[in-house]
Amino acid sequence: MRFLALIYTDPALAPPMSDSMNAAYFALNQRMQAAGVMVSGLALQPVGTARSVRLRDGKAEVMDGPFAETREHLGGYYLIDCADQDEALAWAAQIPGAAHGTVEVRPIVVFG
Repeated sequence: MRFLALIYTDPALAPPMSDSMNAAYFALNQRMQAAGVMVSGLALQPVGTARSVRLRDGKAEVMDGPFAETREHLGGYYLIDCADQDEALAWAAQIPGAAHGTVEVRPIVVFG
């Protein structure tokens, strides 16, 4: 079963990315790959680079930044393949960003 682990942090509260933080993510990536659960995972550029699109009356409206105003920003994700939600949550608890932010874990819908 696949799950998306969305990593949210509040830039005002999160420590800046450092060599030790990068090493922690690299080590997690290696553990996930060795366990065969990691499908993919990527970090996102800062929220200031984001654009949001919505369709209104047949016209696309493009806005700077994310659509929702929140303190926490989506910084990256892991797509993981686990036996069940408990296993997915156990992996999510190991994501370094969980120490100062929030990791949302959601099952992927399988169509057909």
